Amino acid sequence: MRDSFSRDITYLRISVTDKCNLRCRYCMPPEGVPLLRHEDILSFEQMADAARAAVGLGITKVRLTGGEPLVKRGIVELVHMIAAIDGLGHLAMTTNGTLLGTLARPLREAGLDSVNISLDTLDPERYRDLTRGGNIDDALAGFTAAIETGFPVKINMVVLGDTPAGEVERMRAFAAAQGARLQLINHFELGQLKEDHVAFDRPPPCERCNRIRLTADGMLKACLHSDEEVRLDFTRLEESLREAILAKPRHGGACTARAMPQIGG
Repeated sequence: MRDSFSRDITYLRISVTDKCNLRCRYCMPPEGVPLLRHEDILSFEQMADAARAAVGLGITKVRLTGGEPLVKRGIVELVHMIAAIDGLGHLAMTTNGTLLGTLARPLREAGLDSVNISLDTLDPERYRDLTRGGNIDDALAGFTAAIETGFPVKINMVVLGDTPAGEVERMRAFAAAQGARLQLINHFELGQLKEDHVAFDRPPPCERCNRIRLTADGMLKACLHSDEEVRLDFTRLEESLREAILAKPRHGGACTARAMPQIGG
């Protein structure tokens, strides 16, 4: 389906939870963010129904995000449900990788096609500082498991103002040696006006944006950098999706109503 500015919308990101087992300093405050009540979070069946309706409107790629999607109990079953949707071309996941060591093979067998692993440095101390206590060995174990399981892997590296000189090239060499691809993400604040930077892979320029987002509490966001949301109505799924897509702005502005973990990036 096309939006009001003739962009083909083919990509749905589903935030399966707002919980995360890390506290990355560029993503959330040290104390975390207020969490949703369990009863306010979509069920797996609802997420799968939303994905199925989206595929009916031309969505070909679905990505599962969080928070951290691997803290969600039963995540392998959700992957199995969505992977079985007729017409879906690609099912991906973005994860910090720390729980992927034991889950890579079950996820692959359930139908997950690829993973993006968030990894901003190879230095254990800097990793611990950036994640406020995370252990890089856990992330690297997850990365290794993903490679050995046969997943196509991208490394998502957020480039910060204090990223050390040479860090990007070290990460690029590491990714290439392991058969992965490095994806550079420009650090930005949701509450600041959206700017496009050609030196980075993500976020994409607004004129090429092909995605919409579904939050864990059932709100459709057609633009990450906007407070505009549409409630997903399960009595009229396709109509809700159409409404959200047609509400997608030409250019992103700022999002002040939600934090990044509540949207999924």
